[in-house]
Amino acid sequence: MSVFEPITQENAAPAVKATLAKIEAAFGTVPNMFATVANSPAALQSMWGSFGAFSTGALGAALTEQIAVAVANRNRCEYCLAAHTALGTQAGLTAEQLAAAQRGTAEDPKTAALLRFALALVDERGAVDPSVFAELRGLGWSDEQIVETVAQVALNIFTNYVNIALAVPVDFPEVPFQS
Repeated sequence: MSVFEPITQENAAPAVKATLAKIEAAFGTVPNMFATVANSPAALQSMWGSFGAFSTGALGAALTEQIAVAVANRNRCEYCLAAHTALGTQAGLTAEQLAAAQRGTAEDPKTAALLRFALALVDERGAVDPSVFAELRGLGWSDEQIVETVAQVALNIFTNYVNIALAVPVDFPEVPFQS
Protein backbone atom coordinates (compact mmCIF):
# COMPACT_ATOMS: atom_id res chain seq x y z
CA MET A 1 0.00 0.00 0.00
CA SER A 2 1.35 3.38 -0.98
CA VAL A 3 2.22 5.86 1.75
CA PHE A 4 0.32 8.58 -0.14
CA GLU A 5 -2.99 8.52 -1.94
CA PRO A 6 -2.49 8.70 -5.71
CA ILE A 7 -3.77 11.82 -7.42
CA THR A 8 -6.35 11.29 -10.16
CA GLN A 9 -7.77 13.64 -12.77
CA GLU A 10 -10.82 14.00 -10.50
CA ASN A 11 -8.91 15.23 -7.44
CA ALA A 12 -5.96 16.95 -9.16
CA ALA A 13 -5.19 20.63 -9.00
CA PRO A 14 -5.59 22.36 -12.39
CA ALA A 15 -1.81 22.58 -12.99
CA VAL A 16 -1.44 18.86 -12.28
CA LYS A 17 -4.36 17.85 -14.53
CA ALA A 18 -2.53 19.01 -17.65
CA THR A 19 0.59 17.03 -16.79
CA LEU A 20 -1.42 13.93 -15.89
CA ALA A 21 -3.18 14.20 -19.26
CA LYS A 22 0.22 14.23 -21.03
CA ILE A 23 1.36 11.21 -19.03
CA GLU A 24 -1.85 9.34 -19.82
CA ALA A 25 -1.41 10.14 -23.51
CA ALA A 26 2.14 8.76 -23.41
CA PHE A 27 1.37 5.55 -21.47
CA GLY A 28 -2.33 4.97 -22.12
CA THR A 29 -2.80 5.31 -18.35
CA VAL A 30 -1.23 7.20 -15.48
CA PRO A 31 1.31 4.85 -13.87
CA ASN A 32 1.20 4.72 -10.08
CA MET A 33 4.56 6.47 -9.73
CA PHE A 34 3.33 9.61 -11.48
CA ALA A 35 -0.03 9.52 -9.68
CA THR A 36 1.83 9.38 -6.36
CA VAL A 37 4.37 12.05 -7.26
CA ALA A 38 1.47 14.28 -8.33
CA ASN A 39 0.95 14.98 -4.61
CA SER A 40 3.67 17.57 -5.25
CA PRO A 41 3.04 19.56 -8.44
CA ALA A 42 6.69 20.72 -8.42
CA ALA A 43 8.04 17.15 -8.10
CA LEU A 44 5.72 15.95 -10.87
CA GLN A 45 6.78 18.80 -13.16
CA SER A 46 10.44 18.07 -12.44
CA MET A 47 10.13 14.34 -13.04
CA TRP A 48 8.00 14.55 -16.18
CA GLY A 49 10.09 17.40 -17.56
CA SER A 50 13.28 15.38 -17.07
CA PHE A 51 11.84 12.37 -18.87
CA GLY A 52 10.76 14.65 -21.70
CA ALA A 53 14.16 16.32 -21.98
CA PHE A 54 15.98 12.99 -22.10
CA SER A 55 13.63 11.58 -24.74
CA THR A 56 15.65 13.50 -27.33
CA GLY A 57 18.98 13.13 -25.56
CA ALA A 58 22.31 11.90 -26.85
CA LEU A 59 22.07 8.41 -25.36
CA GLY A 60 18.97 7.09 -27.12
CA ALA A 61 16.09 5.08 -25.73
CA ALA A 62 17.74 1.66 -25.44
CA LEU A 63 20.83 2.88 -23.59
CA THR A 64 18.73 5.11 -21.35
CA GLU A 65 16.69 2.05 -20.35
CA GLN A 66 19.82 -0.05 -19.76
CA ILE A 67 21.10 2.63 -17.38
CA ALA A 68 17.73 2.80 -15.62
CA VAL A 69 17.59 -0.98 -15.19
CA ALA A 70 21.15 -1.08 -13.81
CA VAL A 71 20.45 1.70 -11.30
CA ALA A 72 17.08 0.22 -10.28
CA ASN A 73 18.65 -3.19 -9.69
CA ARG A 74 21.52 -1.68 -7.66
CA ASN A 75 19.08 0.37 -5.54
CA ARG A 76 16.64 -2.56 -5.25
CA CYS A 77 13.75 -0.54 -6.67
CA GLU A 78 11.11 -3.05 -7.75
CA TYR A 79 8.98 -0.40 -9.40
CA CYS A 80 11.68 1.10 -11.62
CA LEU A 81 13.13 -2.28 -12.50
CA ALA A 82 9.73 -3.45 -13.72
CA ALA A 83 8.88 -0.20 -15.52
CA HIS A 84 12.23 0.20 -17.27
CA THR A 85 12.38 -3.45 -18.25
CA ALA A 86 9.02 -2.99 -19.98
CA LEU A 87 10.19 0.26 -21.58
CA GLY A 88 13.50 -1.36 -22.57
CA THR A 89 11.62 -4.11 -24.36
CA GLN A 90 9.65 -1.42 -26.21
CA ALA A 91 12.99 0.21 -27.12
CA GLY A 92 14.11 -3.04 -28.79
CA LEU A 93 16.24 -4.61 -26.07
CA THR A 94 16.09 -8.37 -25.53
CA ALA A 95 15.44 -10.07 -22.21
CA GLU A 96 19.10 -11.11 -22.18
CA GLN A 97 20.32 -7.54 -22.75
CA LEU A 98 18.07 -6.25 -19.97
CA ALA A 99 19.20 -8.97 -17.53
CA ALA A 100 22.83 -8.14 -18.35
CA ALA A 101 22.13 -4.44 -17.81
CA GLN A 102 20.74 -5.25 -14.37
CA ARG A 103 24.19 -6.63 -13.53
CA GLY A 104 25.89 -3.61 -15.15
CA THR A 105 27.20 -5.60 -18.10
CA ALA A 106 26.68 -5.74 -21.85
CA GLU A 107 28.16 -7.67 -24.77
CA ASP A 108 29.32 -4.43 -26.36
CA PRO A 109 32.46 -3.22 -24.50
CA LYS A 110 31.51 0.44 -25.04
CA THR A 111 28.06 -0.05 -23.49
CA ALA A 112 29.51 -2.18 -20.69
CA ALA A 113 31.94 0.62 -19.77
CA LEU A 114 29.13 3.19 -19.60
CA LEU A 115 27.03 0.88 -17.41
CA ARG A 116 30.00 0.33 -15.08
CA PHE A 117 30.36 4.11 -14.90
CA ALA A 118 26.66 4.52 -14.06
CA LEU A 119 26.91 1.99 -11.24
CA ALA A 120 30.14 3.57 -9.97
CA LEU A 121 28.24 6.85 -9.72
CA VAL A 122 25.64 5.11 -7.55
CA ASP A 123 28.14 3.20 -5.44
CA GLU A 124 30.54 6.10 -4.95
CA ARG A 125 27.82 8.77 -4.63
CA GLY A 126 29.25 10.57 -7.62
CA ALA A 127 32.89 10.52 -6.48
CA VAL A 128 34.24 8.40 -9.36
CA ASP A 129 37.92 8.10 -10.17
CA PRO A 130 38.87 10.72 -12.80
CA SER A 131 40.59 8.02 -14.89
CA VAL A 132 37.14 6.70 -15.77
CA PHE A 133 36.54 9.71 -18.01
CA ALA A 134 39.63 9.00 -20.09
CA GLU A 135 38.51 5.39 -20.48
CA LEU A 136 35.03 6.44 -21.58
CA ARG A 137 36.38 9.03 -24.05
CA GLY A 138 38.83 6.42 -25.36
CA LEU A 139 35.90 4.16 -26.15
CA GLY A 140 34.21 6.95 -28.10
CA TRP A 141 31.80 8.39 -25.54
CA SER A 142 31.40 12.15 -25.96
CA ASP A 143 31.38 14.63 -23.11
CA GLU A 144 27.70 15.21 -23.86
CA GLN A 145 26.94 11.52 -23.41
CA ILE A 146 29.02 11.27 -20.23
CA VAL A 147 27.30 14.27 -18.64
CA GLU A 148 23.92 12.92 -19.75
CA THR A 149 24.75 9.61 -18.08
CA VAL A 150 25.40 11.43 -14.79
CA ALA A 151 22.04 13.19 -15.18
CA GLN A 152 20.28 9.92 -16.05
CA VAL A 153 21.68 8.28 -12.93
CA ALA A 154 20.50 11.23 -10.82
CA LEU A 155 17.00 11.05 -12.33
CA ASN A 156 16.85 7.32 -11.71
CA ILE A 157 17.97 7.74 -8.11
CA PHE A 158 15.15 10.31 -7.73
CA THR A 159 12.55 7.89 -9.11
CA ASN A 160 14.00 4.93 -7.18
CA TYR A 161 13.79 6.81 -3.91
CA VAL A 162 10.26 8.02 -4.60
CA ASN A 163 9.07 4.49 -5.31
CA ILE A 164 10.91 2.86 -2.42
CA ALA A 165 10.21 5.52 0.22
CA LEU A 166 6.56 5.98 -0.72
CA ALA A 167 5.92 2.25 -1.29
CA VAL A 168 4.42 2.88 -4.73
CA PRO A 169 2.57 -0.25 -5.94
CA VAL A 170 4.18 -1.78 -9.03
CA ASP A 171 1.86 -1.61 -12.03
CA PHE A 172 4.20 -3.20 -14.59
CA PRO A 173 5.10 -6.90 -14.88
CA GLU A 174 7.44 -7.66 -11.99
CA VAL A 175 11.09 -8.53 -12.68
CA PRO A 176 13.41 -10.41 -10.31
CA PHE A 177 16.56 -8.68 -9.08
CA GLN A 178 19.93 -9.90 -10.38
CA SER A 179 23.07 -10.24 -8.30
